[in-house]
Amino acid sequence: MMQSQPYTEDVMPRKGEAVLEAFIDALTWEETLRQITQWAAARESRYVCICNVHSVVTTTNDVEFKIAVNNADMATPDGAPVAWALRRLGHPAQERINGPDLMMKYLAEAERLGQSVFFYGSTDTTLTSLRVALNKQFPALRIAGMHSPPFRALSREEDDRIVELINDSGANVVFVGLGCPKQEKWMAEHRGRIRAVMVGVGAAFDYHAGVLKRAPLWWQRNGLEWLYRLGAEPRRLFKRYMVTNTLFVVGFLRQFVTTKLALGEA
Repeated sequence: MMQSQPYTEDVMPRKGEAVLEAFIDALTWEETLRQITQWAAARESRYVCICNVHSVVTTTNDVEFKIAVNNADMATPDGAPVAWALRRLGHPAQERINGPDLMMKYLAEAERLGQSVFFYGSTDTTLTSLRVALNKQFPALRIAGMHSPPFRALSREEDDRIVELINDSGANVVFVGLGCPKQEKWMAEHRGRIRAVMVGVGAAFDYHAGVLKRAPLWWQRNGLEWLYRLGAEPRRLFKRYMVTNTLFVVGFLRQFVTTKLALGEA
């Protein structure tokens, strides 16, 4: 079953489903990486949203964020429940395509293909640690630049300088680590200005820099990474996970039942 996605100029046709109010692409890892590397080779101004449960639920109460996600060139199912939803909606082989893994898989391809990358977001300390870690893992990787913006709204002049910095670096891909929903809105605002593929990866900088510890593989493979993170940061994440997970389950069950009834009546 395929549903149409909102049309916007310069956005390639996408296949996938609406999960709550977020259009999520049905893609394999191979398709995802191939498309990003193709866009990157031509330095096309594109952006990719990595959507977990929090992202999907946020589309139901933040119109600007919803527009950013649905107008993206690609939106992948990050959280295990989002991938599960796509499987229930007619894509039985759908895998979870998450930010931290996508970043590392692309970097391996970038090193092989000679594509360069830029990292935008987080803190100077984290970016320094990230550079050290990546230099060890990908010694031939071309890092075009890194920039930690101030934690406040930028002036037009400041924003113009950042756009110039990124474009002049020659980066093929810009990884954006500003957190949801800020990074998605930032990418949407900068498509057409930044001559590179922008990929919003949330906390991936922190994970790969060693600032945050990621859940063991067993937890990741069984869809329990959120529970591991909740145990590590209960004060900060309790409301986010308990409330948003509940809203997701209730909302998707309503969507699924409504869809089934509509098909039954057709």
